[in-house]
Amino acid sequence: MSPEIKTTPLALHKRYLKLIEITNDLASTLDLDILLDRIVEAAVDVTNSMAASILLYDEASNELYFQYSTSLDSPLMKGLVVPVEGSIAGAIVTNREPIIVSNVPDDPRHFGAIGKTTEIEIESLLGVPLITQDKVVGVLEAINKKIGEFTEDDQDLLTTLGSQAAVAIVNARLFQQSDLIAEMVHELRTPLASISTASHLLMRPEISEMQRTNMAETIERETRRLSDMTSSFLDLARLESGRSQFKVQQVDLINLLEEAREIMGGQIEAQGLDLEWDVPKQLPTFQGDQDKIKQVILNLLSNAIKYNRSNGSIIVNAFSTRKWITFSVSDTGRGIKPEHVDSLFQKFFRVPGSDKVAQGTGLGLSITKKIVESHGGNIEVGSTAGAGTTFIVNLPLDPGS
Repeated sequence: MSPEIKTTPLALHKRYLKLIEITNDLASTLDLDILLDRIVEAAVDVTNSMAASILLYDEASNELYFQYSTSLDSPLMKGLVVPVEGSIAGAIVTNREPIIVSNVPDDPRHFGAIGKTTEIEIESLLGVPLITQDKVVGVLEAINKKIGEFTEDDQDLLTTLGSQAAVAIVNARLFQQSDLIAEMVHELRTPLASISTASHLLMRPEISEMQRTNMAETIERETRRLSDMTSSFLDLARLESGRSQFKVQQVDLINLLEEAREIMGGQIEAQGLDLEWDVPKQLPTFQGDQDKIKQVILNLLSNAIKYNRSNGSIIVNAFSTRKWITFSVSDTGRGIKPEHVDSLFQKFFRVPGSDKVAQGTGLGLSITKKIVESHGGNIEVGSTAGAGTTFIVNLPLDPGS
């Protein structure tokens, strides 16, 4: 056991002045990712520790989600569920009290999955609850004191930082949610207006049976569109808030591409499209969430079907390099004008005139981009007006590299 290092009054005063400077900085951003990064860096600074992390608490599910760390090598760590029962962080949430643990490996509440994923040997830990308006937002942890052990002064400093951090996190979430909800409400107006108009016309006795059928089809189509939009909205909200859980495992891209081809094969055939398959028989596996990568593939194939030309083609390609595994989906559709390409991944953006070709929520590509980036990858798009569009997805073979 390391001896406790005494903090002089002057040194402690300097640390509190530093804390005031830090908390002022926290109040200056409403970007949640930037904010969380600043909080963990501040926790390391004020406690003189090796690392720090934040876990956010979801009261509805009574679960903690690992969200950010100073040593977040793998982006797939975000969303890792930490059990409230039987974990140190869970005890902090339950008791709403700070905890200092001098020998973490010997503590029966230690949840080792985080240490294994970040490859950090956690020896000592100081954790404080993030509380605002009597609600627990999460847990802030300082890990491995550089010299000596965590002290009551460290605890007081981290608790003060935590109380300011909790307010900043709630404000950032509210801003994020209000922005997304405002966009969602705006987008809901169009299908709701169509349903309202069609319902009103159905009640008129003078309309013909053909008109009634058309109105019923409009209601059915717009209801389905609303359902798709709300499902996509929830997917995006979970991804943006860090509440989306990632089930990390070894992913075989070839299998996922084959599954997607089987799922979408009927639609491809019904549209009279040719499918060109340029996928090797073997590719290296990589770490990721199988279902979410499959969702990316399905989104891109769905777009290639919807926005293609009659008797057009879809080309699926895949290959790997030393560091990356790449797949692409191309179509021979109308293409996208250069001035619209940069907006493709914005929430609710739809290329002008595309609604005449196919209905969509305007969220699919935003979700696709979020999933790919959550895996440490990137997505590119190339398009020529009148000739077609290609989406290229690059995923790291080692997300921690």
